Amino acid sequence: MTTPTWSEKLRYEIDNILAKGTGALIGVLAVASLGVIVLTAAVVALFQLNPELSFSEVTWMALLRTLDSGTMGGDQGSVGFLFMMLMVTIGGIFIVSALIGVINSGLEARLESMRKGKSRVVESGHTVILGWSEQVYTVVSELILANASKPRAVLVIMSDLDATEMYELLDEHVPDRGTTRIVCRSGSTMEPTSLAMANLQASKAIIVLRSDGENPDIHVIKTMLAIINDPNRRTEPYHIIAEINDPKNVAVARIVGRDEVELIVTGEMIARITAQTCRQSGLSTIYTELLDFGGDEMYFRHEPEVVGKAFGDVLLHFPHSTVIGIVPTGQPAVLNPEPGRILTEQDALIFIAADDSAIMYAAEAAAIENAEAISTAQRATAVAEHTLIFGWNWRTPLVVRELDSYVGTGSTITIVSPFQTEDITAWHAGYTPVNTTVTVQNDDTTDREFLDSLDLLSYHHIIVMAASEALEAEEADARTLITLLHLRDISDRIGHPFSIVSEMLDVRNRRLAEVTKADDFIVSNRLISLILAQVTENKGLNAVFTDLFDPDGSEVYLKPMAEYITPGQAVNTATIIASAQRKGEVAIGYRIAADSTNADKAYGCVINPPKDALRSFSDADRVIVLAND
Repeated sequence: MTTPTWSEKLRYEIDNILAKGTGALIGVLAVASLGVIVLTAAVVALFQLNPELSFSEVTWMALLRTLDSGTMGGDQGSVGFLFMMLMVTIGGIFIVSALIGVINSGLEARLESMRKGKSRVVESGHTVILGWSEQVYTVVSELILANASKPRAVLVIMSDLDATEMYELLDEHVPDRGTTRIVCRSGSTMEPTSLAMANLQASKAIIVLRSDGENPDIHVIKTMLAIINDPNRRTEPYHIIAEINDPKNVAVARIVGRDEVELIVTGEMIARITAQTCRQSGLSTIYTELLDFGGDEMYFRHEPEVVGKAFGDVLLHFPHSTVIGIVPTGQPAVLNPEPGRILTEQDALIFIAADDSAIMYAAEAAAIENAEAISTAQRATAVAEHTLIFGWNWRTPLVVRELDSYVGTGSTITIVSPFQTEDITAWHAGYTPVNTTVTVQNDDTTDREFLDSLDLLSYHHIIVMAASEALEAEEADARTLITLLHLRDISDRIGHPFSIVSEMLDVRNRRLAEVTKADDFIVSNRLISLILAQVTENKGLNAVFTDLFDPDGSEVYLKPMAEYITPGQAVNTATIIASAQRKGEVAIGYRIAADSTNADKAYGCVINPPKDALRSFSDADRVIVLAND
């Protein structure tokens, strides 16, 4: 083995020093500068090159010359003394200049690191968003609205994007921050050392967003593992809200998250919203109203005055808010419980209100105006419904299953897709519906000639699913958009407004496709973003939304006004609530048919109207209720 030379050893040591970073290099150059200064002073003092100066005075002069080469211009003395001053000046030019350069570079690197979001957050009580996707803008906007009454709210966003880029994107999409301050940090959300920068230990809530890339659920699960299994984590439970796209991954996500994570199963949720909104005109507007922070929203509140009373008896005791359910302590929320259920101290009421300050108990129940107008008409039986589905993806079977649980016997579902015909055929052969007959055909859904050949007037609902598995997101959205444009043109041409619900994968394409029609609804991740923001502020709302979108529980229905109130007679909201309560339902508002095309009036949907508000209704108007069917 060859023995390393002296120069190789020196180079190796220099490499080791440089590897230690700016601090080590500054130390070496500082020692070298001090060595030159001290050596010069020692030579001058030892050889008496300037007897009039002491060692300390020469040291001071040498220091000044290393820092400023022009200082030696006025030196006087022997040739030896002047030579030593020249040497120390030249040494200063090389060594001290290098030292200043290293300090400057180190300072710039530190500032750049801070600008890129690499320092640890020292906030407390903040909300942390982990990951980045198009959803982040809606989530941030909603949390800003939720924090409007808080003077110093903080959102911390961490992703693998550069912090500067995140700030620029947020400035573009969310320019109005209100009282909320946003802090961005750049790092891997799956590494505990990176997560430490977000100071999860002191956070109020943590949102884990799924990415837009492949296998987003895997990234979410790994992030959850990094948070929960961190050996340096806090002892008290976290409040984590996480998205899981595929229902098949829910089981493992629950194993990882245990009681600390509220899971939002986005694929299943979108399928349920699609099935429900396509069947009921105006339902999409109602859901948006209930889920965002801009209007009425849901609150939990313990009210001592209602203890010992039946649930149905307290509905008219809150003049400016609507009671829709209860949350027993330690148990899931229950929407529209039995009217005779006796409320206990452990039961918190679930309210719909414009603000929590609007929730006030009134000792006297709201008066029922014109009780004679309460209708005794029988509820209409479920009728056969015919649905046309364009396109196919893994959520389509979920939509079909949801539709089958809602519609009456004799209903039909027709699926048309030019892609994945083998997958559709295999699924169709193994699917056994209860109330519907499902047929499948292979055709191009963007072909106008084919669309014109269909008897679209025979269908009650049209759903356009994105071909997310057969095509890239942009191409799938492009086909959806073309199909929508053809359908809207056909609707205008024949003068028949179709109820169209469609999927958009990219939120930017959703903006292109939207029109001002309540029954032309674009289902995208925006509603999921609204749910994420709501559950962040109130953990218990996840159970409420699960019940709300589940066909086995109570859902929102828009039912004919004539089933509750005799049309043409003036009644107040309390009368409508009393009529719904007799049917075992909770009325939360109504829809005025005359305003169904007016976007400024929320397409006629009125949520949580005052109990004493008087008006008369027509046959075409609807009551918005929470009911089991």
